[in-house]
Amino acid sequence: MVDTIEDISSKGHTAKTGYVLVLSDPNAQADYLASFIMHQAERKKEGTITIALSGGSTPKRLYELLGSENYAHRIPWHRIHLFFGDERMVPYTNEASNFYMVKKALLEHITIPFRNVHPMPILEDVAQAAQLYEQELKSVYHVDRLQVGKPFFDIVLLGLGEDGHTASLFPKSPVLKEKQKWVSWSEPVDAPYKRMTLTYPIIASSRFVIFVVSGKNKAQIFREVREGKKEYPSVAVRTEGEVHWIIDKAVSGE
Repeated sequence: MVDTIEDISSKGHTAKTGYVLVLSDPNAQADYLASFIMHQAERKKEGTITIALSGGSTPKRLYELLGSENYAHRIPWHRIHLFFGDERMVPYTNEASNFYMVKKALLEHITIPFRNVHPMPILEDVAQAAQLYEQELKSVYHVDRLQVGKPFFDIVLLGLGEDGHTASLFPKSPVLKEKQKWVSWSEPVDAPYKRMTLTYPIIASSRFVIFVVSGKNKAQIFREVREGKKEYPSVAVRTEGEVHWIIDKAVSGE
């Protein structure tokens, strides 16, 4: 009987096999995802709704929409807990910060309890910061070990880099081999800043993993990840729930 998240490695849904939905453009992607999030909140009648947020321009459109009049007062923010999939080790006031982007696009426009927003801590010692964030996750989960049938996240939003990375799981980074920690860090070879990131095990503990990808420049890497012929970090994403790809026509080649 499967009872721990580690057992998902050969049985869960993957980035290669997930459902693909093609929409016209990033605005249509944002519309779809806003409706999806609201629908999931309506379906889950009890308890909290946990969402891991992604950086990027397309998710930013989503957050702006969720903070608009059409959604801000229709979503039960008091039941939603917002986490982050990754973060650059820069101050929260820095425009490179994912938290800064989410704050400006969403948090300043909704009424959400302070305790429901969980930014990644910013410390000079990024390994210590990762430990602190993992402790925070465990305090929310109430168990120190991830369990199948008890997903931590309702929704994990992920992007896709042209090098095949997702969150801050970059190619050739030691974090890709992490099997136990829920949170770790990386230092990209060709991108600035040390990064904190969720790891494969905690991403696997989710009801929905949703890749949000747009732009013609992502078409080739999307195809290669779906084919699974190369060991890109995104290829290794698995979940006990469902994997959805929400892409635009430019990515699909239509």
